[in-house]
Amino acid sequence: MGALDERLDLLYRLGGGAGANRIAGGDAETRACELVSEWLEEAGLEVERDAFGNVVGRLRGSRPELPEVWTGSHLDSVPDGGRYDGALGVVAAIEAVIAVGRAERTLGVVAFRDEERGCNGSLAAVAGGRLPGRFVELHVEQGPVLERLDAPLGVVTSIVGSTRREVVFEGAAGHAGTTPMDARDDALVAAAEYVLRVRAAARAIDGAVATVGRLEVEPGAVNVIPGRVRLTVDARAPDADRLGQLLEALDLGPGIDLAPVELDPTVRAVLREELERLGLPAVELPSGAGHDAGVLAAAGVETGMLFVRSLNGGVSHSPDELTSDEDVALAVDALTGALRRLADS
Repeated sequence: MGALDERLDLLYRLGGGAGANRIAGGDAETRACELVSEWLEEAGLEVERDAFGNVVGRLRGSRPELPEVWTGSHLDSVPDGGRYDGALGVVAAIEAVIAVGRAERTLGVVAFRDEERGCNGSLAAVAGGRLPGRFVELHVEQGPVLERLDAPLGVVTSIVGSTRREVVFEGAAGHAGTTPMDARDDALVAAAEYVLRVRAAARAIDGAVATVGRLEVEPGAVNVIPGRVRLTVDARAPDADRLGQLLEALDLGPGIDLAPVELDPTVRAVLREELERLGLPAVELPSGAGHDAGVLAAAGVETGMLFVRSLNGGVSHSPDELTSDEDVALAVDALTGALRRLADS
């Protein structure tokens, strides 16, 4: 755990601030990619970057003609993000590949760029056709399910589909003191009713969630009736049918930004068996957040995902994000075992 912990600390300190501040495209994310490249080279892997800046380190297999097996995650973060989000999957991948050593298939460690703004690094990799045959992503859960079940690890069954939209409400600005209540066309009142509708619609559909995360009021003066409001809606559901129902209920119309995707049953079975080997409950759960694993799975890559328990109630995208060293050690062990089997089959 020493090297892994030290590397997490080094990545966490990049960018300064209260938490992780490796914003996509910024100096801190670029430096993180440079650090990971150095660690990969020190471990004896062949390192290259694609046109988007994604880093891939390869440990050549004895049968390089076979489709490669990759593991990894992303290095960018949200502002003041958590210590483990993304970064754990990359540093754990380095540890696991070193532990496996030379296998039949070439093993790869990948650090994708710009995941937080829509998995743009993995989308670029798909567009460029530079894909492995199999991919396993290790990631903190970013939710409370495993903590509530007292389970250190979980196997992801599917990755949620999501849509982000902007909704605009037009009213009529007016004087806050002289306009009678029955004569007002208050855009913020209409927007507030819609916010409650968003909550109700998501609650009515099993597994769905929806969030109004940003709201802009114009003209924004304390003594003026709001004449225009813009807000954002983030809508998610485990499958296309339920996501479609949610969008219809919110009058958002068709269109999915990231499609929901089932993860590969063979890779999932290998991960479950590794949890059982470690004497752990073989918990399975869907992911409510989007991940690079979902992009690769949608592109036809045999993909699996391993969640590590998040503590502090599952908080993430926050400096309060927490995962125990013991759970991380178990995750690296499970990942190593899974990679060994997937690379020799």
